[in-house]
Amino acid sequence: MAPNATVEATGVLNEVDAETIDGGLAKDVTPLKRAEKRKIKLVWRNVLAFGYLHLAAVYGAWLMLTSARLYTIAFAFVLYVMSGLGITAGAHRLWAHRSYKAKLPLRIILAIFNTIAFQDCALHWARDHRVHHKYSETDADPHNATRGFFFSHIGWLLCRKHPEVIAKGKQLDIADLEADPVLRFQRKHYMILMPLLCFILPTITPVYFWNESWTNAWFVATLFRWTFILNVTWLVNSAAHKWGDKPYDKSISPSENRTVASFAFGEGWHNYHHVFPWDYKTAELGNYRMNLTTAFIDFFSKIGWAYDLKTVSAEIVEKRVKRTGDGNHPTWGWGDKDQDQYEVKHATIINQKEE
Repeated sequence: MAPNATVEATGVLNEVDAETIDGGLAKDVTPLKRAEKRKIKLVWRNVLAFGYLHLAAVYGAWLMLTSARLYTIAFAFVLYVMSGLGITAGAHRLWAHRSYKAKLPLRIILAIFNTIAFQDCALHWARDHRVHHKYSETDADPHNATRGFFFSHIGWLLCRKHPEVIAKGKQLDIADLEADPVLRFQRKHYMILMPLLCFILPTITPVYFWNESWTNAWFVATLFRWTFILNVTWLVNSAAHKWGDKPYDKSISPSENRTVASFAFGEGWHNYHHVFPWDYKTAELGNYRMNLTTAFIDFFSKIGWAYDLKTVSAEIVEKRVKRTGDGNHPTWGWGDKDQDQYEVKHATIINQKEE
């Protein structure tokens, strides 16, 4: 059960951030505040870099369809999965939200995967994500969705940060991140590790192991793959804050977006995640069909490398849905008033006992 918020918030958004028994705020949530109108200061280095990157990715997609070897395409896919898990299971669920704990070998694996993804070091990623949750949809939100789809998708990376983002970020307690030796090592050596793992090795490997051309290796295995995982991650900030149902809290913009969830390994169930950010599943799903990250964490839990997995009870979820949901939540399970009576009539009940 979520206790009352009687301690100083750390930015992790754990159970202590809740004020009610259903993990939410006792007061009504005020309507979303529109972003302050201000002149955007472009960072032209980023504009040019991302411009080239996306043109190169389009060319890489063409090469992938016309001349790249299947080994290269498969290699790019493997790197996409590895880098995606470095963000979802690593920077996001482990370090940003502390929704579970990981032993040293798993933290090293996730740091390597995270470095392949090249979305800044995990410590900085987690810090900024905590700011996003603490001050979502305000000027302190790094990718404030009220500024529009383009800004929340990529525009926030093309301009200077709003002063509130910097100010609120400095107020967060990230001592837990700074205490992790794996994160400290990654941050210290990031400018050596990142080019090696994200660019150099992905380009060299296809050339030397299966005689791929340098052009295909660079534009397919490296640039297309990197651009793809970047945009998948950004869709969580943009599309999943714009389109979808809100069965857990209708007053916020994060939504349940099935398409984003399928590409982002389970990160698209965003209405649930913003309501219960400390759940290691980031969703209420009972299977792994669209939540590869949960399957990944559960696997390492079985071998003892992941532990203290936090999740939300059905009772807490039900109370929250009834209080703030938009009415689009599916049935709770057996006995739900909206359960299909055909299911009830034809269900198989094993080892049934007379009451």
